[in-house]
Amino acid sequence: MSEQIAPQTTFKRVMLKISGEALMGDQGYGLHPPTVQRIAQEVKSVQEMGVEICMVIGGGNIFRGLQGSAQGMERTTADYMGMLATVMNALAMQSALEDLGVFTRVISAITMNEVAEPYIRRRAVRHLEKKRVCIFAAGTGNPYFTTDTAATLRANEMACEAIFKGTKVDGVYDKDPEKFADAVRYDDVSYDDVLQKRLGVMDASAIALARDNDLPIIVFSLDEPGGFKGILAGEGTYTRVHG
Repeated sequence: MSEQIAPQTTFKRVMLKISGEALMGDQGYGLHPPTVQRIAQEVKSVQEMGVEICMVIGGGNIFRGLQGSAQGMERTTADYMGMLATVMNALAMQSALEDLGVFTRVISAITMNEVAEPYIRRRAVRHLEKKRVCIFAAGTGNPYFTTDTAATLRANEMACEAIFKGTKVDGVYDKDPEKFADAVRYDDVSYDDVLQKRLGVMDASAIALARDNDLPIIVFSLDEPGGFKGILAGEGTYTRVHG
């Protein structure tokens, strides 16, 4: 009997984009294993709804290329170091997911056969069809492109129906809600408004790529337990970025 899509979600395949900082919990640096485990549990709960899941994780908890270049390091070198940080995060998430019995593949844009598969689109699609979680690491494999852009690129290549951007706040605001008490949250916002108002959902190239391919971005709080599953079930608070 083939696995059926659960009736409570309209999505068959989604991209989950989270920052590297989301994995460090209350620490100022690195990985916080209980936090990684909690996020892995959320991913498993969504997969059990019958949803095929791609993931892209940033590397800012270990190394951020832009910060490195700002300190005098050559930008290309700094960006490649950032890509390696994303591979470390991807391997940590793979370990946490497999501890929960979720079959997972780490797929790297930079060839490193000992720790991850190389990116081959048709093979990655096949993994998703077999209900494996695919974690895309090392960004696009190119400097000057962020993991936001990588997530949007891979989401399009994998024919995902939406990008779920997990953040520390429950949507997109007109200004930082942690600094301004009068910040206003949007339920819906257009790609063009995000770009024109510099709302900081993702970087400009990622938003433009999503807009050009009519790929909705759903921004939600990763800190809210059950938030990912709840939104897929039509509950919770989030902002939808679309055309």
